[in-house]
Amino acid sequence: MKRVVLIMVLVAFTALTGVAVWHHGYWGILEPHFKSFGAAQVFVDLLIALTLFMVWMWRDAKKAGRNPVPWLVLTLLAGSFGPLIYLLVYKSGKEAS
Repeated sequence: MKRVVLIMVLVAFTALTGVAVWHHGYWGILEPHFKSFGAAQVFVDLLIALTLFMVWMWRDAKKAGRNPVPWLVLTLLAGSFGPLIYLLVYKSGKEAS
């Protein structure tokens, strides 16, 4: 069930991202976050959440004997795609043991 939900979220998010990039370009997606304090707050909130997830992902990958660097780089370059794909591909370090 968890896998089906992750796939549905990943597909929907990929479609939304594709449309957004097509209409606004990569930098056009980021630009509005620098136009108001409200938009900046949402952007910083996303950065905090992704940073917390990258810390968890680093620890989980190390615990399971995997290299976390590709997932961290993917997250830095593509945002939530990194964590979504990581969760879809791997069981957590606790489950993998």
